[in-house]
Amino acid sequence: MAKMSFNEWPAITADDATIKAALEEANIPALMAALAHLTGSTAILRGDIQPNNNIFRDPQSGIAPEQQAKARAMAFEIITAYRDAGSRLPPVPDENSVREMMHYLIGQEISPDYVQFLMSELALNGEDPYSQAGINALPQRLKSQFKVAVIGAGMSGILAGIRLKEAGIPYVIFEKNGDVGGTWYENTYPGCRVDSPNHSYSYSFAPNDWPQYFSSQAVLRDYFDRCATEYGIRDAIHFNTEVVSAEFDETSKIWRLHLNSRDAGPRTLEFNAIISAVGQLNRPKFPDIEGRDRFKGIAFHSAQWQHQHDLRGKRIAVIGTGASAFQFVPEIARTASEVLIFQRTPPWLSPRDNYHDHIPEGKHWLLNNLPFYTKWFRFLMFWQTSEGLLKAVKCDPDWHGHPNSVSAEHDQLRQMLTHYLTQMVGDDPALLAKVIPEYPPAGKRMCVDNGTWIRALKRDNVQLFTDGIGEITETGLTTRDGQHRAVDVIIYGTGFKASRLLWPMQIIGRGGVELQQQWNDDPHAYLGITVPGYPNLFCLYGPNTNIVVNGSIIFFSECEMRYIMLALQQLLERNQRTIECKQSVHDAYNDWIDAGNQQMAWGSPRVQSWYKNSQGRVTQNWPYTLLEFWRRTRTLNPDDYQFG
Repeated sequence: MAKMSFNEWPAITADDATIKAALEEANIPALMAALAHLTGSTAILRGDIQPNNNIFRDPQSGIAPEQQAKARAMAFEIITAYRDAGSRLPPVPDENSVREMMHYLIGQEISPDYVQFLMSELALNGEDPYSQAGINALPQRLKSQFKVAVIGAGMSGILAGIRLKEAGIPYVIFEKNGDVGGTWYENTYPGCRVDSPNHSYSYSFAPNDWPQYFSSQAVLRDYFDRCATEYGIRDAIHFNTEVVSAEFDETSKIWRLHLNSRDAGPRTLEFNAIISAVGQLNRPKFPDIEGRDRFKGIAFHSAQWQHQHDLRGKRIAVIGTGASAFQFVPEIARTASEVLIFQRTPPWLSPRDNYHDHIPEGKHWLLNNLPFYTKWFRFLMFWQTSEGLLKAVKCDPDWHGHPNSVSAEHDQLRQMLTHYLTQMVGDDPALLAKVIPEYPPAGKRMCVDNGTWIRALKRDNVQLFTDGIGEITETGLTTRDGQHRAVDVIIYGTGFKASRLLWPMQIIGRGGVELQQQWNDDPHAYLGITVPGYPNLFCLYGPNTNIVVNGSIIFFSECEMRYIMLALQQLLERNQRTIECKQSVHDAYNDWIDAGNQQMAWGSPRVQSWYKNSQGRVTQNWPYTLLEFWRRTRTLNPDDYQFG
């Protein structure tokens, strides 16, 4: 990690052998874009080394081996010439050249709007695209008395602290845990790792030399820990301190926070504004199964893993087959006597052959030394995991094909994923029937897979049950067919209370209205950030800012935090005390959100998931492009708000 411009590159001093060895590990499409960038000529992109982005699961995008060799030979000549000439960087390419490089990588023409958006993400001029020069430049006298409380020191809370410190706004971060990291602090179950490529799952301003393509929990926690330390926000964090409630005083126009600290006990502090960075997936949910409290053995939720228990040789029941179980089951199955998995619905698997792979030494060299390679590699990962699949999961109202698909393109995706599962399972029709989902792909969270899940299910000591659980007894579980299975341990991989955002905090706004009561299991916010009736309250990872197939949640947090800083700038420049979203603006926006979600696979009436609340409304997901969210949060329209 480096607190430096994203445009600073060390002079290349490596010998020829090192460069040749590194090029053997290169992603060829990203390498070609970097070479065009380094030479200042896009002509090399117009030859016969052309990616085919329709090739499924090929990291080299269908470029034939002989063409890959040609690209490496060309790269060697260009890189050594650059080295021998003193490693002088070229000027920033013009917009037409950047557009051609983007077109080359993703295989389609890009609209001018997208070019602007993606150029911002690339940060070719070396500037932080999400830093807010406007509020940073305001006189300190305007900012010194405006105090902000940030709730949570996970990914979003650390980001909020960095931006507030950068702007010179006084702030305090309250964290209920004993250290930073949020979900990467709390979730320590075996096999825990990110399921977005790490080169897009990181702050835009803090590139990192990731050891893995999809890093493990310990690596991710270390990254956020170092960010908190190196950007100097640790001193502002009050650990082991939970915000019990917050109430808005309409007379003084301040927020009064009631805290409970493990060290200092209860206390009350006042702030001008609150930024909630508590996330959506941080309160474990247990299933409503009769007799759950009767079990006499070891029982815990995967998000509260009890490492003091030795699971070797144990007979373990796992309830749930969501993202967490998908990761920890293969780990515990290696040493358990038996693992009995109780499945309600199977997940769709998204194949990634490199899911558990370490990044080879040669690729590390390219990412850290070849100018612009890391930018274009990150861009490619960003696109492939953002807009690349969005179109494929949008409903076609005239589609009357397979009932588990929502369009012709979506059905092609379903067929590819079904073929992948069929290949993995092999000659076991009984298992195949259990793992083929009967709902549209992307209707629920898909699990990134490199074959590990199916291999775990095929182990001799693993059984997969699809009969519902009737009750839990003192010694085990009874399924609805009347069969009782004794176990030593029950692990709940049953997810989180996703629709109860900000719970269990009490947030009391104007008129004494409590936010949870107002939402009533149906959270709404303008841009996922602001709520009418709750002045100066801002949410990160709020309602309808979760993503399914497009993007990284860090991208959303960076957009949201930029918008929050614009809101604070408006307050300070106008010499006002409060900013509050207008009800009409909020309502029109959420009508638009609902219409969008109804057009996506996860909004299908056939799908039940944690994306939806008890009334069937999608409360979690953003249904549109990343460009759309970037554009809507890039500027703030004062007419959307009332000031006081």
